This record gives sequence, C-alpha cells and structure tokens, in this order.
Amino acid sequence: MMDVHHLYEVDVSWTHDRKGLLTSPVLSELIEVATPPEFTKGEVGIWSPEHLFVAALSSCLMTTFLAIAENSRLDFTSFGCNAVGKLEKDGLGGFAITQVVLRPEIELTSEAQVEKAQRILEKAEKACLISRSVKSEIVLSPKIRVTKNVPS
Repeated sequence: MMDVHHLYEVDVSWTHDRKGLLTSPVLSELIEVATPPEFTKGEVGIWSPEHLFVAALSSCLMTTFLAIAENSRLDFTSFGCNAVGKLEKDGLGGFAITQVVLRPEIELTSEAQVEKAQRILEKAEKACLISRSVKSEIVLSPKIRVTKNVPS
C-alpha cells in the first residue's frame, strides 16, 4: 500500500501586544490573529485561533459537500453555512472547544432532490477530514430549501 500524505505549512509571527500574522509560503494573503476579546488583553475585530478552528470545520464541510455533490450530480443553487463553536472549561484545568454546531443551508430547485441533499450533507460531515481530526462534538443542523425558478 502506497503511503499518501500531504503537508500544509503555516507560520505565525508575533507583531505586538497579543497579535501576530499568520502566513504560508504557498499563499499570498496574510491573516492577522489575536487573542479573542473574552480573554485578558484580547482584541475585538481580529481573527482568533478559536475563530479559525470553527472556520476550518465549516469550510471543510463546504468543500467536502461540494465534491460529493458534484460527483452525485446534485443540482443546487446555493450553499452557505453558519457555524458556532462552544468554548468552555474542559474539566482538565483548561478550556476547549467542546462542540461545534454546523448549520448548512442549501437551496435546491427540485423537491425531488431534498433527500439526496440531506444524505450528501451527512456524508460530507462524516468524511470531512477536519471533523475527523478533532475531539469536539460536531452537530449538523441543516436547512434545505426548494426555490422554484420563476419566469421573468
């Protein structure tokens, strides 16, 4: 069996206070990161590690859904996902994101595709490599709408 692996490299550099810059040698955009405002000297309006953790789960659900939907020939008109991570004391003397609720919303043009879309969402959540890599509870709470094409 062939050993398949991929590497994803990121760098973080402290700039000042509780802030830094997140970069990657293969990406052009920089992301400013900071301690979240709920903690001492935290910053409002800047991405935190906690935001990035929840974003990784949400964006992984989306990209996995898109791949499975394409392979399954699901006809959808939009996909969006609200995600909320719950940070709390973990019983080990620290904090952990114990739960992430993913609320994907999909629009379809056909009622006949609703069950298929539901199955694809569930499959995407189970196949998402980020979900599979964390110990947080992942809750999938989808909303699937059917919009009829109205002639103009």
